[in-house]
Amino acid sequence: MSERAGVDPAPLPPPPEKHHRDVQGGTARAAVFGVSDGLVSNVAIVLGFAGANPGAGLIRLAGLTGLIGGAVSMAAGEYVSMKAQAELLERELDLERIELHRRPEAERRELAAIYRSRGVDAATADQLATALSRDPEMALETHAREELGIDPSSLGRPLSASASSFVCFAIGASIPLIPYFFGTGAGAAVAAVIMGVLAALAVGAALARFTGRSAVRSSLRQLLFTAIPAVITYALGAAVGVSGIG
Repeated sequence: MSERAGVDPAPLPPPPEKHHRDVQGGTARAAVFGVSDGLVSNVAIVLGFAGANPGAGLIRLAGLTGLIGGAVSMAAGEYVSMKAQAELLERELDLERIELHRRPEAERRELAAIYRSRGVDAATADQLATALSRDPEMALETHAREELGIDPSSLGRPLSASASSFVCFAIGASIPLIPYFFGTGAGAAVAAVIMGVLAALAVGAALARFTGRSAVRSSLRQLLFTAIPAVITYALGAAVGVSGIG
C-alpha cells in the first residue's frame, strides 16, 4: 500500500544490540570445562578413598592433592594448547602478509575469485577486491577472514584461559572435599555424594544455558559422567581397603 502524501513513513526500529557471545577467546570454555573436570575427578578421588574407610585426614590429603595437581595440570595444558594455537595462527598471518607484499596483484585476484565463488558478480567482486587491497592492514584482515578463516583480532587469550581454568577446576574439585573438613565417616561420605550430585546438576544446567540446549538433558548427562567414575572408584576403594592403601 502506497504512503499518503505529506505523511512521513514510520521510523525504522533501531538495529538490535549485539547478542552473540565471545566464544573464540577460550575463557568461557575453559571455565565451564574446568568446573566440570574438577568436580568429576575429585568426586572420584574422594569417594574412592572414602570407600577404603580410612581416617578423614587421609581423605582430605588425597582430595587436596587431587585439587592442586589437577588445577595446575589443567591450567598448564590450557595455556600450552591455546598458546600453540595462537602462535600457529600468527605464523599463518605472517605468511599471508609476506604474500601480500610479494604478489599483491595475485592476492587481489584471489580475493576477487573468493567473492565470485560466493555469488558476487565478477565486476562487483573485482571492485571489492581492489578497494580492500589498497590498505595493507585491511587487505591482510580480509584475506585472513575470507581465505584462512582467521579473525586477527581474536586469536585467543592463553593467560586468561589458563587462570580461569585453574580457578574453576579448583572450585569444582573443592565441592566433594568440603564435608571432610567438618565431619568424618559415613556422614561426610553421604554429604559428599549429595553435594556432588547437586553440583553436577548445576554444572549441567549452566552448560545448557551457555549452549542453548536442553537443561534437563545436559544436567542428567553431567550427573551420569560424574556418577560413573565415582561408583567405580568407591567400589575399588572398598575392595582394596585401608590395608591395601598402605
